[in-house]
Amino acid sequence: MNEQNDQGKRDVVDDDLFEEIEEEELLQLVEEEREKALKNKNTSEKRRTLPKWPFWLIAIVLCINIIAVIPNTFSIPAIEFLKTSAQLSTDPIIKEDKEAVVVVKAGKSKGTGFSITSDGYIVTNYHVIDNGEKVTITFPEDGQFQGEVVAEYEEIDLALLKARDVQGEPVEHIPYLPLAEQTSFEEGEAVHFIGNPLRFSGIANEGKVIGYTHLGDWQEEVFMLDAPIYHGNSGSPVINADGKVIGVIFATIDKNQYGKVGLAVPITYFHEHVEEIPNLHVP
Repeated sequence: MNEQNDQGKRDVVDDDLFEEIEEEELLQLVEEEREKALKNKNTSEKRRTLPKWPFWLIAIVLCINIIAVIPNTFSIPAIEFLKTSAQLSTDPIIKEDKEAVVVVKAGKSKGTGFSITSDGYIVTNYHVIDNGEKVTITFPEDGQFQGEVVAEYEEIDLALLKARDVQGEPVEHIPYLPLAEQTSFEEGEAVHFIGNPLRFSGIANEGKVIGYTHLGDWQEEVFMLDAPIYHGNSGSPVINADGKVIGVIFATIDKNQYGKVGLAVPITYFHEHVEEIPNLHVP
């Protein structure tokens, strides 16, 4: 069932997914968690003076961007996705899926893409490469390649790239993700997605499909996800329980009924647009 705009209010789409977490914010969260922990201690226990050097050490660690230790030390909801990714990545299927997900860079723009064929065709968002800069594609196992822009579909915020080696030759035997023939899901269906949020790469996460929605300046419907989506997740594949891509994340939006949710382009629209690409045979 299509979800309607609440009370006629116009939705504001954040197609750059700006959810950056700064070091100062993390340090503040650490201090808040520390204070909570102190207040929750048994009042009957004799309070001891804690040394200050551990907290200075944490501040130094944050400043040099080594924040991976924080999820194991403090309960900070803003970076819970790191814990979730570590857990999901123990699944052999998700671990294999990650090999086909790439970092796409075009100038200062960084996003996500994923391979859809063994000869290196890559799907990403149009807005990730929409700056005329040289495109590079980096696989987690196979390294960096040049990115040739094969097709751009601005109206559905998708682009098709081709990975080529340093000599400009096509690549072979690249890991890829199978695409669903059409986007199909049940409301509340569990999915997972893989991308490069914030300063990280190859982060797996999970969420649930909410349903379809209309955007003010889009002719096509897109679907919503209840999932932790951040800057850098643009171009992330949404993968169902059958291991097939049903959509591509491109934005977040505030909905009165749900709060902040992710938006994904149904893979059905991609199939409709790539029929004219010669020599492209999507499995």
